[in-house]
Amino acid sequence: MLIRPYREADEAAVIALCNECELTRPWNDPRKDIARKSRVQPEWFLVGTWENEIIASVMAGYEGHRGWVNYLAVARAHRGRGHATALMRHVEELLTAAGCPKLSLQVRTSNPQALEFYRRIGYTRDEAVSLGKRLIAD
Repeated sequence: MLIRPYREADEAAVIALCNECELTRPWNDPRKDIARKSRVQPEWFLVGTWENEIIASVMAGYEGHRGWVNYLAVARAHRGRGHATALMRHVEELLTAAGCPKLSLQVRTSNPQALEFYRRIGYTRDEAVSLGKRLIAD
């Protein structure tokens, strides 16, 4: 898999991938999320390609205190080959090079496969409660 920055022409393929991986929700418009990410650290919006097809994606960010990961996705037909691990290692290297001391992410409790994946690559459950407040309705 080749990892490269997202390009505007990738939008439809990334949205289809996020839908296939059931990452989207009615309150998260993926087009708006992509547009927002494209304005903030766009170089950390990555896609993985295989034979010029987008098979994976991830959004990463760092605000000076903690790094974050969103929308990690790998096409079902390409799972089990280490692509998600490769993307996460790539993100970890980018964040480490930027001086980021900790990477955080959120996983829905309804997604035990993702929780197990992150456990296998060294992530542990934080003793924290995730809170949120919608500021802009999508």
